[in-house]
Amino acid sequence: MFKNHPKGLPVLFFTEMWERFGFYLMLGIFTLYMIDPAKNGGMGYSDFKAADIYGTYIALVYLTPFLGGLLADRILGYRKAILIGGILMGTGYIGLAVPGDAMFFLSLLLIIIGNGFFKPNISTLVGNLYNNDKFKVYKDSGFNIFYMGINIGAFLCNFIAAYLRNSFGWGYAFAAAGLGMFVGLIWFFVGQKHVVEADVIKPAAPEDMPLSKVFTTIFIPLLAFGALGWFLPLLLIGSPLLGSQSTDAFLFASLPIIYFFASLWLKASKEDKAPIGALLSVFSVVIIFWSIFHQNGSALTIWAERYTDREIPAIVEPVAKTFGFTQEIDTTRSNYPILDSHGVPETDENGKVIYQYGPHPYLTNLDEQRHPEGDQKLKLLSTEIFQSVNPFFVVFLTPVVVGFFGFLRKRGKEPSTPGKIGLGMLITAISTTVMMLAVVASGNGMEKSSALWLISSYGVITIGELFLSPMGLALVSKLSPPRLTALMMGGWFLATSLGNKLSGVLSGLWGSFENKIYFFTINFIGAAFGAFLIFLLLKWLKAVVKEHTGHH
Repeated sequence: MFKNHPKGLPVLFFTEMWERFGFYLMLGIFTLYMIDPAKNGGMGYSDFKAADIYGTYIALVYLTPFLGGLLADRILGYRKAILIGGILMGTGYIGLAVPGDAMFFLSLLLIIIGNGFFKPNISTLVGNLYNNDKFKVYKDSGFNIFYMGINIGAFLCNFIAAYLRNSFGWGYAFAAAGLGMFVGLIWFFVGQKHVVEADVIKPAAPEDMPLSKVFTTIFIPLLAFGALGWFLPLLLIGSPLLGSQSTDAFLFASLPIIYFFASLWLKASKEDKAPIGALLSVFSVVIIFWSIFHQNGSALTIWAERYTDREIPAIVEPVAKTFGFTQEIDTTRSNYPILDSHGVPETDENGKVIYQYGPHPYLTNLDEQRHPEGDQKLKLLSTEIFQSVNPFFVVFLTPVVVGFFGFLRKRGKEPSTPGKIGLGMLITAISTTVMMLAVVASGNGMEKSSALWLISSYGVITIGELFLSPMGLALVSKLSPPRLTALMMGGWFLATSLGNKLSGVLSGLWGSFENKIYFFTINFIGAAFGAFLIFLLLKWLKAVVKEHTGHH
């Protein structure tokens, strides 16, 4: 697999694999942990509050790479930034194992800051490994292989999470995420000699904004705008503009960073202007992709939890039980959240779920003939296992996609990197239609939906992801002026951040639609519009890539 690639690639591949093991283990159980009743060890939050926190977390966790990339480019270097980030993230995951709201939010803050140092700089190192002529032609496939490492970790982690939370409790699962992070750090530390050559800090150009000015014109205004977004709408109109104070604060806080990238383009030299402009155009479109993709941890997790038939066939039940992937429910009446007609739990004025004496919510839309009788129990697949479907498809399909592009390359028909991104958006639109069909087939959730609908939707969007996400990372590495590579990688993650926050906003609308087909229709329109924009700009984007790299 690593033939024809630099020796540093396996070092970064396995480092990222273990880091993503921890990251996605936490993300796979995050919403479930927040909506789980306090009596079961969860936070007992409402769907809306959980979606809001989820969206804010995955937004901030991809916003901080802007600063982490900048500090690595100018001061720290990439290896040192990766080590600092990994230590902070590992500590944060372990902190989530400690009960209580204060520790919960402090741990999230550590992960958010840590990811800012880690994420853009390991991707920058991958790109820098391919800067010499010997490896340059393999850069796209190198990023595809690196991306496969991410998803091996993301695939394995949910099985570990299900076993630990079902057998021992939420805290053990979160601690395992921290352990994975530290294993990755040790691997990276030992293998540093193979990536030293890629850890090169380029001097700033005269037109680049000095660090001191970045903090006074970007960072301080970011905090001020965030505070304005938190308080101003409440003072002026008595309620948040976009459903929650955190959403308003985040979007307001993003404005100075958007201004920074716009001014970077406006003040760029003639040589840098076109590549920076091309990257910013692509960043604008991929916001839409991530707003749809990262609903897998919120809206689609709720679809898996409440609307998907998770009953385990008797023939595989012993295996699932042995490995701890099984949840058991019975007809016992207890304090469960009773769902309303939209499948959403009732909440009090503080956003806490109201519990009533009644049957398990899973039974709400299950055919009564399938309800367990007496002391029998339904054996269900743990919800977080569905989070492993996407990374499984990534690992399985990456060699297929890389081979497909290689086949086309030999015949001179390989799509350009921007063309692959446009096709990725189009395929993403198709994935949302699969969920529309799932809504129709299940009578709008009145009866359990086959798990094959969710699996198929994940399968289709994974193909879109493989066309888009690693290609986006490769495009940043190809087009960025060398001294700005980590900063522009931070811009890619800023786009991801905005998309992630919008995924939480959209997921928060889940309960607003009585007919869920409208929810997925909004996603379809967004993805189709994104594809249209890329194809509209494709001729110009291809010309910029060719001019600045000599390739397409």
